[in-house]
Amino acid sequence: MSVTSDLSSTANDSDARERAERAIRNFATPPRSPYEELEPVRPPEFPEREPWRMHPVLAFFNALFMLALFTACALLALFYFIRVQFDRPGPLTASTVVVIPKGEGVSGIAERLEHDEVITDRGLFMTSIIYFTYLRGKGALKAGEYEFRKNASMRQVLDTLVEGRSIDHKIALAEGLTSQQIVERIQANPDLEGTITGIPAEGTLLPDTYRFQIGDSRQDIIERMQVGQKKFLARVWEERDPDVVVQTPEEAVILASIVEKETGRADERPRIASVFENRLKKKMRLQSDPTIIYGLVGGQGALDHPIQQDELDRDTPYNTYKITGLPPTPIANPGRAAIEAVLKPAKTKDLYFVADGSGGHAFAASLDEHNKNVLKWRQVEKTMREQEREEAAAAAAAGQASPDGTAPKPSPGGAAPAAGTAPGTLLAPDVRLNLQSPAPGTAAAGEADSAPAASSGADIPLPKRNPLR
Repeated sequence: MSVTSDLSSTANDSDARERAERAIRNFATPPRSPYEELEPVRPPEFPEREPWRMHPVLAFFNALFMLALFTACALLALFYFIRVQFDRPGPLTASTVVVIPKGEGVSGIAERLEHDEVITDRGLFMTSIIYFTYLRGKGALKAGEYEFRKNASMRQVLDTLVEGRSIDHKIALAEGLTSQQIVERIQANPDLEGTITGIPAEGTLLPDTYRFQIGDSRQDIIERMQVGQKKFLARVWEERDPDVVVQTPEEAVILASIVEKETGRADERPRIASVFENRLKKKMRLQSDPTIIYGLVGGQGALDHPIQQDELDRDTPYNTYKITGLPPTPIANPGRAAIEAVLKPAKTKDLYFVADGSGGHAFAASLDEHNKNVLKWRQVEKTMREQEREEAAAAAAAGQASPDGTAPKPSPGGAAPAAGTAPGTLLAPDVRLNLQSPAPGTAAAGEADSAPAASSGADIPLPKRNPLR
């Protein structure tokens, strides 16, 4: 028994030591009893650690990133919404015209478009302006008068305003008008604003058709004409024929104004210029009717009656029957073709011209030849008067009277002088001039009522005098 007990005790001790060593290896307190050995071993207690916190710098950048991400998503959604609305058909049920005045801001323009039902939402339109004009560099909105088509989208409306595709207005200022006449026509245009500070010097304006927008100033048109004349004159003066008689650009404009008033046919201007060129070289007087008229009425540009003898004999600085050479200033504003004709005249020996009845002129290098041309013109003129009388008689027979119940009056070219003319002898063109004005109906714009009409001159002798020198 004792041996068995000893063996059992030895075995138990061996097991206990083994468990103790294992517990030591496991950092555990060896059990004090077999019962304690059956209980689960408690894990060792570790000291409590503070909760983890992000570094402040990292936290700031994290928040910034999240905000940027959220903003980007919001902007993307907004852009998509605007893009869809931007290309949708607009509310216009018919085309309309809207005037955008100068100096109006974006908010005012958007409000005006919304009021005129061109767009539905001015806030959305202003947002689209910020993106499509400023961020994408398309440019600012431009003032003007615009036509918007039916169902025009906001994109089309914005493109129209940014590109300035406004309705063009035009004012035609014809060659041969005086500066006073041009100012009067510009002042009468209701689509322009402001007043003209003064009548420009004669010959300083370039006749042309000028485009403008609603609200442009009248003075701006004048300044554009002045700048255009300076640039054009400077260019063509450098290209002039070196043998021309005029010595300065100012003289070229003076002579061109006379050429402009003498003919309305472009193909005749170089030859008309050559006649004056030849007369100036020979120290002959120009003897041009339009210069007499300008000396009498100035910038008004037209007489209300044919030139009479006492007016022909009147001393004025512009009477080229009295003075030798050019008048002191232009008598009108010549066009480009007239100036070019003076600076590059035709090469002829012509000294005279007279109307030929076809709308042009017959030219001559000698007085005898000129007299023959005058005789032909008289026959044409006589036929024209007879035809006018027949037409007037037929109209009277048909009961066609003037509004006041009187018979139609003869034209200024007829036998009767115009009403209100001063007493005097009406001059046939072949007698009073070696140079003739165009036949009625052939003058340039602004000149038709300024060319003096001839009287019935069948009984007036042909000119036999030598040309003035």
